Amino acid sequence: MTQVEDTSREMRLDPDSFAQGYFKNAVYRHWDPYEDVPQELLERDRENLLAQEEESEENYDAMRGSIALFGAGEEAVTEDLMPLALVLEDINDQMFISSQIYEEAKHTQFFDRYWREVVNPVAEERGYEVVAPTDQRWFPEGYVDLFDRTEAAMERLLTDDTPENRAKAYCHYHLVVESVLAQTGYYGFTSRFGEGEADVYEDDLESPHLPGLVEGINYIRSDEGRHVGFGMQKVRELIHERGVDEAVVQDTLQSLLPLISETVQANQVEEADPVPLVEYASDKLSRRIDILTDADAEIPGVDELVKLEDADQPAAGD
Repeated sequence: MTQVEDTSREMRLDPDSFAQGYFKNAVYRHWDPYEDVPQELLERDRENLLAQEEESEENYDAMRGSIALFGAGEEAVTEDLMPLALVLEDINDQMFISSQIYEEAKHTQFFDRYWREVVNPVAEERGYEVVAPTDQRWFPEGYVDLFDRTEAAMERLLTDDTPENRAKAYCHYHLVVESVLAQTGYYGFTSRFGEGEADVYEDDLESPHLPGLVEGINYIRSDEGRHVGFGMQKVRELIHERGVDEAVVQDTLQSLLPLISETVQANQVEEADPVPLVEYASDKLSRRIDILTDADAEIPGVDELVKLEDADQPAAGD
């Protein structure tokens, strides 16, 4: 039965559903990768990068390699979400996923813009090799494997859409790629290049302040808090209401941790210590599992999820 012929509902939407609440939040927090990240901020990024007299090509490669990873990741998930959009039955869920695909496309646009307007011009000015963000040198095997597995988990829904396979798909995309990998990387970016941020790295590397990069990433992180919350809600529903064994979720998440660790350590300069970010990713994964498997734990509300603070500690129900 198509939605047009569906007579089971009086109204088309359920304003009290969490998915509709997330969709409304997405509309309210809409941002434009060009208008809301002003040109003058990107000009300051170029100036600050060029002002670093001791900046080596190796350090610059580490920075642009990390940007390449996230740009490629945003592009990949823009494509990989399509099968989920096709199998969802509820219009409220469909609307949210539609907004999510749109937002992933915006994230892709931001990273493309940053490469064109900051990364390449600085490389040209310094006499470094100008390298495309799609060059395979930036992508370690673990990263490629992670996204290949995510694509396969999503495409499996088109031929074998079971509750267990849906749980695995959400685990790959919303809980690993979005929640652990992306948010760990963005936390590292803002820590390294943000002004006045507490630096997660315990090394002596001097990093430039990059307000344009940090501004764009802050918008992206806010979007992804909402995306992660949606995935966590759906996985909790699959475990606690539809009988999916929590071991399916735990095993899926744990099996991907080595790929996360390899990706987090990619494009690091020799002086940088990757341990803090690896520990951050591992801790975040453990906290996600706690929230998903504890029937009394609560997922923060959407307004909390889109804040930049780490508002994802499990809250015990009373």
